[in-house]
Amino acid sequence: MEGVDYLAEERKKAEFDVESMKVVWAGSQHALEVSDRISKLVANDPAFRKDDRTMLSRKELFKNTLRKAVYAWKRIVELRLSEEEASRLRFYVDEPAFTDLHWGMFVPAIKGQGTDEQQQKWLPLAYKMQIIGCYAQTELGHGSNVQGLETTATFDPRTDEFVIHSPTLTSSKWWPGGLGKVSTHAVVYARLITDGKDHGVHGFIVQLRSLEDHTPLPGITVGDIGMKFGNGAYNTMDNGLLRFDHVRIPRNQMLMRVSQVTREGKYKQSNVPRQLVYGTMVYVRQTIVVDASSALSKAVCIATRYSAVRRQFGSQNGGPETQVIDYKTQQSRLFPLLASAYAFRFVGEWLKWLYTDVTQRLQANDFSTLPEAHACTAGLKSLTTSATADGIEECRKLCGGHGYLCSSGLPELFAVYVPACTYEGDNIVLLLQVARFLMKTVSQLGTGKQPVGTIAYMGRIEHLMQCRCNVKQAEDWLNCDQVMEAFEARAARMSVSCARNLSKYANPEEGFAELSADLVEAAVAHCQLIVVSKFIDKLQQDIPGEGVKRQLEVLCGIYYLYLLHKHQGDFLATSYLNPKQAALANDQLRALYSQVRPNAIALVDAFNYTDHFLGSILGRYDGNVYPKLYEAAWKDPLNETVVPDGYNEYMRPLLKQQLHSARL
Repeated sequence: MEGVDYLAEERKKAEFDVESMKVVWAGSQHALEVSDRISKLVANDPAFRKDDRTMLSRKELFKNTLRKAVYAWKRIVELRLSEEEASRLRFYVDEPAFTDLHWGMFVPAIKGQGTDEQQQKWLPLAYKMQIIGCYAQTELGHGSNVQGLETTATFDPRTDEFVIHSPTLTSSKWWPGGLGKVSTHAVVYARLITDGKDHGVHGFIVQLRSLEDHTPLPGITVGDIGMKFGNGAYNTMDNGLLRFDHVRIPRNQMLMRVSQVTREGKYKQSNVPRQLVYGTMVYVRQTIVVDASSALSKAVCIATRYSAVRRQFGSQNGGPETQVIDYKTQQSRLFPLLASAYAFRFVGEWLKWLYTDVTQRLQANDFSTLPEAHACTAGLKSLTTSATADGIEECRKLCGGHGYLCSSGLPELFAVYVPACTYEGDNIVLLLQVARFLMKTVSQLGTGKQPVGTIAYMGRIEHLMQCRCNVKQAEDWLNCDQVMEAFEARAARMSVSCARNLSKYANPEEGFAELSADLVEAAVAHCQLIVVSKFIDKLQQDIPGEGVKRQLEVLCGIYYLYLLHKHQGDFLATSYLNPKQAALANDQLRALYSQVRPNAIALVDAFNYTDHFLGSILGRYDGNVYPKLYEAAWKDPLNETVVPDGYNEYMRPLLKQQLHSARL
């Protein structure tokens, strides 16, 4: 039945205005309008179809991605799309490609670290895509430890050039997207050596391939690193390997906004503070947090719709079976992920504000908030990407057996998303950076230096170390002040406990290494507090639309009570609450699940995703799942012939028992 909405009954149950919630999710009326228009433009263009992606061979898949990326660029130019519209278009095309690195890393690196002259030379070429760039930092032997990179850039004063070289196998650049087959240029990170002295890692613009015939330039060995996890997925990207054999570039191709090498080979810092580089990092990590909310919301949308369509067990005398979404076990796994998607959305919005704030302060030479902003973005990147990767996989399990089909969209979404746990900082390494910042903050508490921003609660340490939970009945857990105190007390007590244990070691570094697992837990507690506090802050704002704020309050409650339940060991071990209060939190959480249930479908409709973008038969807007799964099965290449290829060669002799020893 085409055109029938099998989820219509579910949509009627909603207790809030879905159109208003769409605005909240998008961030503004304007953002919703742009997203809505561009996503439909992509969905209605057959050139962007992607339902065959998981069945293509690597070479076909890659060529197809080149076609789409270039076609997308053509549309951007023809329709004269603004920068905002163009970036939405790339988002809704929903296919990892060289353009992600060109716009997301190469251009920002030149903007952030290039001088005015360098920007005037390189950016116009990049903006017109007359050159295509990638970001060559990670090496075969080093990723997270950027200081450990081995590629060298040695200044030759006789010719006024840098000599870029890969001295070892492990110094080969390995992983940069867009590098394998496409990029003409790269920002290459290498150890700057002048006069025999190593000045650490700096960025250089290096041309890799001829702009005439795309062949690698002399001294450059470049290729693709091979197939990656999953079908389709990230295999649309040419992650590459790159080796340099004494490649010479002009001196003015070192990115020199922060430090320079003069014609005589003298190394000097400019008056532009080093910290400006951190601005770019805050920006990139902020976009990763926003991407996490998008990926998680996609998975949750698929799982929620399918949970309402799917029925199993509970049939009385031949009546309909129970919708899977009505089982408490399904709700207790699914609804916290729905709440998390909204929570990450709002913390991502707040990070946009933080990036603007940090940038303005940097320009005014105010670096006071930088360490806190740096720790906060590192921690939130780690927390949201880990939770999202786990959440997508949980959504696949929530869809039962059919979730394992590529046509559910979930295996590919998972495979595309998982690398986010590693790139731009390995998630555990980032949490250890946060922990260092927390330990430093605790150590400075007596000195009169007031903690600011997301760490301000540490300024009330006396209160937080001794306060006790006042909850008497389940509803008390809906009091936001009570909740904030609980999360602050947990985070503060875990940090102080780590600091006390650290002080027992004569050598602090040895202590840090020994206690690193505990330190990671303290960092997670701090980061969860940030997300909870930003969700609560969001609810203090004016939110228009009938019933919208009420729904967000319920989701916020589910988010923090789910965390409290999951980590109740922390809350009990730090003696902030007693087992009875932990049990009351769980009672309240169950009550909130029942309140979300009638609104679940409407809450995922508010993401405003087209069926094209979701790329999932299970998550179809109209809920018409089974006929479409049946149709899709017949499209598999294996079904092109009735008798399989190889029947005559292998199966027929087996069935006819004509197996002669020679054949095997």
